[in-house]
Amino acid sequence: MDNKRYKEYDVIGEDKLWEKFIKTKEQDIRDYFVIKYAPLVKYVAGKISMGMPQSIEFDDLVSYGVFGLIDAISKFDPARGIKFKTYAMTRIRGAIFDELRSIDWIPRSIRQKAKQIEQVIADLENKLGRTVEDDEIAKEMGITNDEFQTMLSKLSGTSMLSLNDIWYLGDDSDELSILETLEAPENMNPDVLIEKQEIRDHIIEAIKKLPDKEKKVVVLYYYEDLTLKEIGEVLDVTESRVSQLHTKAIMRLRGRLGRIKANIVG
Repeated sequence: MDNKRYKEYDVIGEDKLWEKFIKTKEQDIRDYFVIKYAPLVKYVAGKISMGMPQSIEFDDLVSYGVFGLIDAISKFDPARGIKFKTYAMTRIRGAIFDELRSIDWIPRSIRQKAKQIEQVIADLENKLGRTVEDDEIAKEMGITNDEFQTMLSKLSGTSMLSLNDIWYLGDDSDELSILETLEAPENMNPDVLIEKQEIRDHIIEAIKKLPDKEKKVVVLYYYEDLTLKEIGEVLDVTESRVSQLHTKAIMRLRGRLGRIKANIVG
């Protein structure tokens, strides 16, 4: 797109451009939105890359995210009352993790260890009826607390999944995703809409029950959109500690939501 056309679109205003794009699907308007929101792709990819091993290249995450941005532009409907930036970030993040899942970048041994911890946390909390502490988890696993913390650090990359993906994880490709709750209600069967809202409510309730620091990390990372480094400054802890807290939070949520999902899907 030439610079003159880009400036013309700036003058027209984004609301009117969306109206025109929805009616015409003009390539130039789509290109304008891609250029305008390209920094958003880099921002999301940057956040995700901080929890990834060095083998995952930042540029690759960006390229995956661009597909999410294009998808967001194609499907966005201002009438839903959702800001495009919010909608696009969800799609960009989803596209990146979809690709990461497809290339299966997590070693099998790490994946198995993560599932083991999730199961231990879920079983203990179900048995005791309360949130369990690190030393209780470590004791159940037959390791020291220090060994457990080291393990959490190694597993941090496996937990860098958005909350929109938590419900999606599993063996069935047709399981419900929180991402789908952004779809326009008029396009849904009323029974499906109720089920999706029920799932959203379960996730919110599960987050509320997290230990205080873990809850703060989740809120600051997913809802306030802070980086791990920024969260560390807010909580006055190291970035690696924030990563550990995030990992535990996601494992607790997976365990708790897994039981609820079994009841709903089953």
